[in-house]
Amino acid sequence: MGRNRPTRYEHLADDMADAIAAGLLKPGDALPSVRQTCQQRGISPSTVFQAYGVLEARGLIEARPRSGYYVRPQRPPARRVPRAAVPRAEATAVAVSALAFELLESTRQPDVVPLGSAFPAPHLFPLDALARSGARAMRRLKPTQITSALTVGDAGLREALRRRYALQGVALGEDELVITHGALEALNLCLQAVTQPGDVVAVESPTFYSALQTLERLGLRAVEVATDPQLGVDVDALAALLARQRVAACWFMPTLHNPLGALMPPARKQALVALLARHGVPLIEDDVYGELYADLRRPPPARAFDTQGLVLHCASFSKCLAPGYRVGWAAAGRWAPAVQRLKMMSTLATSLPPQLAIADYLAQGGYDRHLRQLRAALATEQQRARRVIERHFPSGTRVTQPAGGYFLWLELPPHVDALALHHRAMAQGISTAPGVLFSADRRFTHHLRLNVGHPGDTRVDAALRLLGEWAAG
Repeated sequence: MGRNRPTRYEHLADDMADAIAAGLLKPGDALPSVRQTCQQRGISPSTVFQAYGVLEARGLIEARPRSGYYVRPQRPPARRVPRAAVPRAEATAVAVSALAFELLESTRQPDVVPLGSAFPAPHLFPLDALARSGARAMRRLKPTQITSALTVGDAGLREALRRRYALQGVALGEDELVITHGALEALNLCLQAVTQPGDVVAVESPTFYSALQTLERLGLRAVEVATDPQLGVDVDALAALLARQRVAACWFMPTLHNPLGALMPPARKQALVALLARHGVPLIEDDVYGELYADLRRPPPARAFDTQGLVLHCASFSKCLAPGYRVGWAAAGRWAPAVQRLKMMSTLATSLPPQLAIADYLAQGGYDRHLRQLRAALATEQQRARRVIERHFPSGTRVTQPAGGYFLWLELPPHVDALALHHRAMAQGISTAPGVLFSADRRFTHHLRLNVGHPGDTRVDAALRLLGEWAAG
């Protein structure tokens, strides 16, 4: 499986992280100065600053004004992580749309603190650069592009995506990619391609409420699979499920799961794909957060281990580059022709101007630099929010430790009604995402998902403190 070749700053950050893990650099030790490191390594100051920025975002070092960089004390987390759920064994009908609509409506209001939102702060994205790319691309537009991009999408954007897949060790067929109206259309089309009304679809426990809404709309039933808050789907539990009942498809988010933030290790992803291959069950892989990892290299998607075309990989630019542009895609494996037909019969084509804007932006070469800055900002904000939660939420609260992204999943003390807490918070202009949204049978009654991807929003700390006080009673 291919990988991006590590850059110089990644090599340096790896070496420093290894030295800290081995105890060669201890808490409180000063790192070599930027000048010393440049001389020792024969690299530029910007390379050193990038490496130290990565280590700072990961919480391994800290900068002290006019003093330099120092190794941070690596204390064990004050809060334990939430426990894995024990879902019902039976499939169930889904009905979550009313609460989901209420949550969506709350996040549209600019004066509401958006802890319940599914998007990070808009100022984190290069919207001005995208606008310039859009204007430039539209000036170059040829009339023939309008029809050639019908159904499957712009050829230039699809080729750029194929190159990025190749760097992850995934070789896509030339006609496999379909550009869609965001990842949600891609996921909907893929689910329709592999199911019929009444079928059972396996989902994580908890799972993203949009997946449940899609199952509800298509007349499908959900069966939840135990999911570890750090390691993702329990493959043994899934094997037991497949042995006792027919499952038409799985809809999983193996990389930076929403709401848990779980990241399945590569070996666990490989075992998942192998298990589903033995049963001939397709996997719809929701990978919208795949670019928001906090480590130095992108985790391989489950699709990287697929040899039979059973993994339908879906993603978008909405969470990592261009919210509001609604540009996503599906790499649907053996079901690519079926997905293309469904696309043609439903929306026919995806709007061309945002595709061209993103294709031009990618061609300028700044995408990976933007992603590094975005990951660092989100990692710093996540650590800061966890510290606030540790100080102000009641004893017994558990909180996840995601390996990237911008969501925290909280398990509150059992007596706390998270839905009532949500309504109380909304009355004070604070949105949250209560746990009952993330389960077909409305479990997780004392859980919350919080969006902490809002660096610079001075309202967030005060909102977290209030939530903690209310939860404490």
